[in-house]
Amino acid sequence: MGEDMDLRDLQRTGRIGRIDVQIESKKGETRGEILISSSLDRAETAVLASALETIDRVGPCIAHITVDRIEDIRVTKKRKIIERAKELLLDRFEDTPIDTIELLDQVRDTIRIGKLLDLGEERLPAGPHVADTDAIIVVEGRADVINLLKYSIKNAIAVEGTKVPKTIIDLCETKIATAFLDGDRGGELILRELLQVADIDFVAFAPRGRSVEEMSRKEITKALRNKVPVEFIHEQYRQGKEREMKDRYISDSPSSIVATQKIPIESSPKNGVKLDENHPMNRLHTIDEHIKEVSGRMIARLLASDLEIIGEYRADEIEKVLDMVNGDLSGVIIDRIVDQKLLDDFSWHGIELVVARDFKGIIKRPITVKLVKIP
Repeated sequence: MGEDMDLRDLQRTGRIGRIDVQIESKKGETRGEILISSSLDRAETAVLASALETIDRVGPCIAHITVDRIEDIRVTKKRKIIERAKELLLDRFEDTPIDTIELLDQVRDTIRIGKLLDLGEERLPAGPHVADTDAIIVVEGRADVINLLKYSIKNAIAVEGTKVPKTIIDLCETKIATAFLDGDRGGELILRELLQVADIDFVAFAPRGRSVEEMSRKEITKALRNKVPVEFIHEQYRQGKEREMKDRYISDSPSSIVATQKIPIESSPKNGVKLDENHPMNRLHTIDEHIKEVSGRMIARLLASDLEIIGEYRADEIEKVLDMVNGDLSGVIIDRIVDQKLLDDFSWHGIELVVARDFKGIIKRPITVKLVKIP
C-alpha cells in the first residue's frame, strides 16, 4: 500500500493513535476487539480499515478480521454536547430573563433599602422620615417598612416581634401613631400588646389573611384612609368581652357564680347579716393588711387607688367578674397563681398592682403593672 499508508510510519507521525486490543480466550479459541484511533480523512481511514480485513495471520495463528464500524468521534461528541446542552437549558436554568421594568424595580428597591434607618438601641428598621415627622406608622417587620417605602411612605417603623420596644413607646408618646399590622393572629397579638403599653392614636387594618409586605399601593392607601380611632378598638374589645361574659354566665350553673356578685363598700348584708362598722370590708387598710386578710382564703380582693376595697370574689372566678366591677379599679390581691393570660387581663382593665400567691409562665410583663408575691 506504499509508504504513505505504512502503519508504523502513521503511528510515528501521530496520524494513527494508540491501538487497543481486548482479547478473550474460550475453548482454545481467542476472540478480541481492536480499537484504532485515526486522524486520517474519511477515504484514507476507509482504505486502512479494508486493509485490516486482509490480515489472515497473527503470529503463528490463523486470524480473521472484520471491520464492525467506523465512527467519527467528533460527530459523536458533538451529538453528546448538543443533547447535554438541551438538558442543561431545560433543567438547570432557574432564573427567567429580566425585562426592563423588572430591572428598574430591582434597582429602585435597592435605593429604598439603602434609605432604611436603624432607630434606637434596638436598631429598629424605619423609614427616613420617622424622626422628623409628626405622625408615624407602626408595622410588624422590616419587609413591611420596605414595602411602604416602595410606595413613598417614609414614616413607618417596625416592631420586630411581639414585645414592643422602648423606642416605639417613646415615639408614640410624642407623635400621632397609627398601628398598621398584618391581618392574621400575629398581627392581632401585636396590636393588643401595643394598646397596653404604647399611646396609639389610630388603627388601620390589613385584609384578612394578608400581610402588609404583600399589599399593593391601592390596598395600602385604602387601608390607611379607612383607619379608625383607637377608642373604637377599645370599645370593640370591651363589647367582645361582655358578650363572652354573657355567654359564659348563661352556660354556667347558678351555684358556680354565687360568689361573683359585687360587694358594696358600705355596710353590706352578707348571708343575711348586716356588717358592723368594724368589719374588714368597712375600713381602710394598708397593703400588708390586705395581704394578710386574703392569704390562705382562696379569694381575690379588688382595690381602688386609695386602697379602698371594691369587692371580694372567689379567686377562680376573677376572670368572669372583671368587666362587671364598677369603680376606680387600681389593684388586686389574689390568693392563686397568676399566669400570662390573667396578667394581660388585669393590665387591660387598668390594674397597676397585682399581688398574688405566685407568678408562672410570665413571658412579657406590662411596664405599667407592678407585681408582688405574697410572702
